[in-house]
Amino acid sequence: MINPTYTMHELLEAHEIAAFKTVCMTKSKTMQALVTDPELKLILQQDASMSSDQLAELAAVLNKGKETLQ
Repeated sequence: MINPTYTMHELLEAHEIAAFKTVCMTKSKTMQALVTDPELKLILQQDASMSSDQLAELAAVLNKGKETLQ
């Protein structure tokens, strides 16, 4: 497996995406409590779950980036 190296610009972009995904996940989780439609509630649950998975992937990229910068 190739060990990628990231530039500072790429790491800043990944950090910005992670911040945005965190806001999206928080909103989806919050809206679940307010929604009465079961189909919409399911969509929000799936979105929150997917956002959580994506944040884990972004965290891995950012951790590799820290190693690159050191």
